[in-house]
Amino acid sequence: MQSPTVMDAEEEDEVLQVLEVCETIEEIREVIVTTIEEDSHNSPPVASSGTGTKPSQDDNWGETTTAVTGTSEHSLSQEDIVRITKDLEDSVGLDCRRYFTLTLAVILGLLVFLTPLAFLVLPYILWPEKLQTCGTACEGLFISVAFKLLILLLAVWALFFRSPRAGLPRVFVFRALLAVLVLLFVMSYWLFYGVRILDTQDENYQGIVQYAVSLVDALLFIHYLAIVLLELRQLQPCFSVSVMRSTDGEKRHYNLGQLSIQRAALAILEHYYCDFPVHNPALLSASKSRAAKHLAGLKVYNVDGEFPASPADGPGNNAAAGMAHSQSRAMIAAAARRRDTSHNELYYEEAEHERRVRKRKARLVVAVEEAFTHIKRMQEEDQKKTPGDVMDPREAAQAIFPSMARALQKYLRTTKQQHCHSMESIQQHLAFCITNNMTPKAFLESYLSAGPTLQYSRNHWLARQWTLISEASVTSGLSDGSIFQLKCVDFSLVVTTKKIPYIQMSEEYIDPKSHKFVLRLQSETSV
Repeated sequence: MQSPTVMDAEEEDEVLQVLEVCETIEEIREVIVTTIEEDSHNSPPVASSGTGTKPSQDDNWGETTTAVTGTSEHSLSQEDIVRITKDLEDSVGLDCRRYFTLTLAVILGLLVFLTPLAFLVLPYILWPEKLQTCGTACEGLFISVAFKLLILLLAVWALFFRSPRAGLPRVFVFRALLAVLVLLFVMSYWLFYGVRILDTQDENYQGIVQYAVSLVDALLFIHYLAIVLLELRQLQPCFSVSVMRSTDGEKRHYNLGQLSIQRAALAILEHYYCDFPVHNPALLSASKSRAAKHLAGLKVYNVDGEFPASPADGPGNNAAAGMAHSQSRAMIAAAARRRDTSHNELYYEEAEHERRVRKRKARLVVAVEEAFTHIKRMQEEDQKKTPGDVMDPREAAQAIFPSMARALQKYLRTTKQQHCHSMESIQQHLAFCITNNMTPKAFLESYLSAGPTLQYSRNHWLARQWTLISEASVTSGLSDGSIFQLKCVDFSLVVTTKKIPYIQMSEEYIDPKSHKFVLRLQSETSV
């Protein structure tokens, strides 16, 4: 009979940690599956090869149609678990804050619009027998209140009730101040109404109506103040901001008005998606691989003898430290000598790459032009004569796409754009060009030159969250020399602010009669 195996305390701790990680993986997998099941009601069904898989793009769509399956649901590291949990917590916090702000705005709006109506209705409910009759002037004030409330309702809807463009890290200061101002203003009107009208049961109903009209007029002026603070104040350019992408040095310049740092960051991100070319990390790998190749070719040999591996091995620790120092100096010297000839390698590499790009581009242009010659838009009379072999734009795109697919894929691989364009997106673009009678040059424009970021699919450029990094408070206004960063997963945008200088102009008057000239003749002049 075998004796039971006795486990050490360290082995038991390792087993418990593995079990905890597996339980965490199962919980996250349940959350992910629940989210997919909820979203499946709003999205078309997608064929999958297993649990937890998602459709992936095959870079070899020009040569093969082999199906690519997803990874296993258990291939999660501890870092992935922490990241997914943090993303879930951040999304829940943003949703709660958004709905809380919307709830407060709705409550304040109802209080503002129901207060004038309550001022008019309460006297008829509490002391109707004491009220004086409402004459013609009083009835005219009813019409004024009604139309002013309608105008105020439309103005508030146009200015405040918009779909949010982004979630900012801090509250918008001017909007919060306006909300507090409106709340204090309405509360003061209610306090005066309770003390001077409700307690005394005022019989002058026309005066009560005029009091409600004054409230609506004051609310209209507050709305005008909101337009000035929220919309008009930022229109005049005051600062010139320089935005540079940290990975490739792409730079743009914009003019902004009086904005806080967080709202300036939002405006910069809106310009970024429209103006900056899409971020392509594949273009940055060449320089890194070149530097790694140069360093990998350097080796240091010890020809003087053995030294202790660490200072704790014996009295030879000083010799070992000197050996390590000499090795580092030898590496630096060898790298400096190689740097003298590395520019030749870079020159020939770039020349060879440009030659390959021109060659692939020429083949692609010829293939696309030949493919476009095989389709022709049919007129109505032609369709009546030959009703067969008629295709819609989608079918026509699928028919001519194989003749250009290989050349297009090779060109995208050479320019390192294959991850930006899937086979489905290219066929959709081809069908769009065929539908609108575009030329082959118009079709190729999206692939020959890098377009703005919004041109590509959302899963290639849409960052889940941007992080604003600033030494100053994000609610403070822009100032001369302000520097902040907008950071996402792959890169960051470094923003530098410069104040637009004050320009002094002077006027100089020139008399139109002073424009008179004399012809000077010289001996060498040929007249």
